[in-house]
Amino acid sequence: MQFQRIKDLRQDNDITIKEISEFLGLHRDVYARYEKGIRDFPIDILIQLANYYDCSIDYLVGRTPKKSVNK
Repeated sequence: MQFQRIKDLRQDNDITIKEISEFLGLHRDVYARYEKGIRDFPIDILIQLANYYDCSIDYLVGRTPKKSVNK
């Protein structure tokens, strides 16, 4: 499953794969595989991304169009 919304958020915020992978403590190739859907994101990485982008995990994975339940 490709995670287009996660890729779009990264690109909309002008963040490179290298920058986000360093923030997450991952090798850039590992992060790229997650984003392309070659590998599933571990929940701890999704939590870190949700905190980083200030949104819900459901938004990240495309389950809801609302960025946050509180907004």
